[in-house]
Amino acid sequence: MNQDSQFYIMIASLALMTMTILAYSAMRIWNEWMAFKREELQQHLKDDNNPAQPSTMSRIEVADLKERVRKLEAIAAGIDL
Repeated sequence: MNQDSQFYIMIASLALMTMTILAYSAMRIWNEWMAFKREELQQHLKDDNNPAQPSTMSRIEVADLKERVRKLEAIAAGIDL
């Protein structure tokens, strides 16, 4: 009878240690993942504060759109181009 109780105590202790190790590992992984996401968000916000220079194609498209608007305004005003 004494040997049975020792066996169950050993199994319970092992299960408790295993659960503790798993919980500690999961908490550590969670904290590292959250730190990674925080860093990723900060990098994204930093990139938004310093927007990149527009590309040549986008500048050409904007100039083309401005020219179209100018022509439409001239047509609306009745000015012959």
